[in-house]
Amino acid sequence: MKYIIALLTFYSILLGPAYAQSQQNPSLVLETIEIPSDDFNTVSRDSIIINLEKPHTISWQITIKNNLVYANPNGNAVIRFYDLINPEKFIEIGMGSPPEEKFWLAVQIPEDTGYVVVHSKSERGWIQTSNLIMAYTENAGLTVNNGERIVLTNLDIGSFQIGSYSVFGMESSTDPPAINSGSLKMEFMSGDPTKNQYALFPFFLAGGVGVVVAILLVTKKRN
Repeated sequence: MKYIIALLTFYSILLGPAYAQSQQNPSLVLETIEIPSDDFNTVSRDSIIINLEKPHTISWQITIKNNLVYANPNGNAVIRFYDLINPEKFIEIGMGSPPEEKFWLAVQIPEDTGYVVVHSKSERGWIQTSNLIMAYTENAGLTVNNGERIVLTNLDIGSFQIGSYSVFGMESSTDPPAINSGSLKMEFMSGDPTKNQYALFPFFLAGGVGVVVAILLVTKKRN
């Protein structure tokens, strides 16, 4: 445990200066969205595409906290993030109900592969008590941490500027509601790192810290 405390202390020391530096980056965009539970009680064809206040371009990160209470064991919480230039291009994240907690990631690139599931886990795929982190840069591609570990690293999806999103959770319109209550919170951060190399550092560091903490916990249990 002392190693975890030391690591978190080190992280907090880095975080303060980086936040101060971020205020000097004119390209920095921050946005927080809280999605109510009832928005997920629809099927994909009836979901509403919602435009973000500002697009998130070049380098971006999304932190997702799922506090939804599922009403249907077959219900899901699915989020699609659409490309600003080509709205038919999207990234999809799906989180199934407990106790299975299935999880999947998919991308749709119309001009290339079409719709492809790039990661899927039928049980314990996401962690209710942890944040899911999705990060992207034009040079490094897409990386995703499910709250416990990195499940996708440096996936090349070409240029992707987030301009809008939609949510749904029911497979059929005749299904019972997927979600009973609660909400899902998304925190967006984006910008051009070349205008301030420290501006986006704390958010990209967060994913790595989560992985290191998980490794330390597993190692301690084995010992």
